[in-house]
Amino acid sequence: MSGTVFRLPDLGEGLTEAEVLEWKVSVGDVVTVDQVVVEVETAKAAVDVPVPIAGTVAELHAEAGGVVTVGAPLISVNAGPAPHTGPAPRNGAAERYREEERAGSGNVLVGYGTAATATTRRSRRLAAPSRDEAPRVISPVVRRLAKEHGIDVAALTPSGPGGVVLRKDVEDAIAAAARPEAPEADEVRVPLRGVRRTMADRVSRSRREIPDATTWVDADATRLVKLKKKIQRADPGARVGMLALFARICVAGLRRFPELNAYVDDERHEIVQLPRVNLGFAAQTDRGLVVPVVRDAQRLTLAELGAELARLTDEAREGRLSPDDLTGGTFTLNNYGVFGVDGSTPIINHPEAAMLGVGRITEKPWVWKGKVRPRQVTQLSFTFDHRVCDGAVAGGFLRFVADCTEHPERLLTNL
Repeated sequence: MSGTVFRLPDLGEGLTEAEVLEWKVSVGDVVTVDQVVVEVETAKAAVDVPVPIAGTVAELHAEAGGVVTVGAPLISVNAGPAPHTGPAPRNGAAERYREEERAGSGNVLVGYGTAATATTRRSRRLAAPSRDEAPRVISPVVRRLAKEHGIDVAALTPSGPGGVVLRKDVEDAIAAAARPEAPEADEVRVPLRGVRRTMADRVSRSRREIPDATTWVDADATRLVKLKKKIQRADPGARVGMLALFARICVAGLRRFPELNAYVDDERHEIVQLPRVNLGFAAQTDRGLVVPVVRDAQRLTLAELGAELARLTDEAREGRLSPDDLTGGTFTLNNYGVFGVDGSTPIINHPEAAMLGVGRITEKPWVWKGKVRPRQVTQLSFTFDHRVCDGAVAGGFLRFVADCTEHPERLLTNL
């Protein structure tokens, strides 16, 4: 090894390794303190890693796609002052990094580097290739989609301006590979890493360790839909949707049935009931399913709850959630109705004790005031750990949620 060795820092939350997604620099490039040199993906999130050394890159100790353990050599830099104090030259890695910075932002690994902006910005664009490197893949979504489906972007004909491969190009290639008339296509193997691996491990452990049971009920959500529209008309800027309303109902239900805001301590053979409601909610992203957590949800008003749900959803879709945002939940809400389905049997988010699932709200015939009328109906599914409670408690909670869905005015004084 040559130069000063910078090792992969402690990523927190017990994470021990990370996959190298993309190097931002090459051997021979000049780097400055706090310059992002590599993008890595952990089991929790994708982050950029800044280097705390100024000088010239001497060695990269891992290739893109390789896995590096915490404490292992990441990059070596021949320390020394920058050649001048003026603007960085508009070529090489510096120019590529400026292009990536213009492309987007997000989380940078906190605690390594000194610049204030380094903890809030991250880039996820591919660097511009040289003239003999074609085609170009700028979007990280497109790059990851191609990787997951085994598509060689070098074999594609780019349709974007400047020879850029667009998402449509990759999707067309995926569709072509899936056609029956293309038997020569190879099988697709998708590495189970990062967020997908974490979720796979969590649901597998849930199925192994938790004796779960599911109960469900149909509910007339017509008044709840009207309440949402009324709130939005009164305050167009408020981000209060159906998810926020159901979240508020769940919090109220957990106050009435605290047995469900709990987990089982297997080592001590105890059920631990928790005083704070850290409400998790399922969010689908390009990187897979994640469960952001609204902490101390019991302290938030409806408007505050809606704002926090919206913030976490936006950051999840942009890949900017921190490990802290994805841990510590005590109860999970899963609104799978946004996918157009009516019902499900949710898998509990280990080690929690329960999860509420909400199906789509759709117009159905419903007996209301003695007559069959079209009403907005949803199916509510509730999965619970049978070690924590019996059917009476689970049924009581679900009935409370259904009653609040049908008569949301009961919660108005607490919204």
